[in-house]
Amino acid sequence: MTFELLYFDGCPSWKITLQNLRQVLSEMGWKAEIHLINILDDTQAEKQKFQGSPSIRYNGVDLWPSPQDDYHLGCRVYSTPYGLKGSPTVEMLRLRLRELNQ
Repeated sequence: MTFELLYFDGCPSWKITLQNLRQVLSEMGWKAEIHLINILDDTQAEKQKFQGSPSIRYNGVDLWPSPQDDYHLGCRVYSTPYGLKGSPTVEMLRLRLRELNQ
C-alpha cells in the first residue's frame, strides 16, 4: 500500500498533512509507505498533474480529485467542516481511507 504526498517547500500546510496522514494510517492499523514528492517547478507540476500543495495520492489517484487544465506550483485549499483550510482534517482522512478499504 503506497501513498504519495505531493508538496512544495513554500507550502505551510504539507507537514500537518503528513502528520495527519500518519496518525490516521496508524489508528487504522494500515502498513503503508508514504512517498514525499517535492514539486520544484511548473514543469514538474505539469508532469505530475499537481493539484496544489499538499496533495495526497493513493495508488496514483488523488484522494480529492478536481478537474484542472493547468498545473503549477501553488497552495491547495480543502473544504473542511471548519471552513477552507490548507490541509484535510484527520476526520476527512479517516473517512476517505475507510472508503478506500471497502
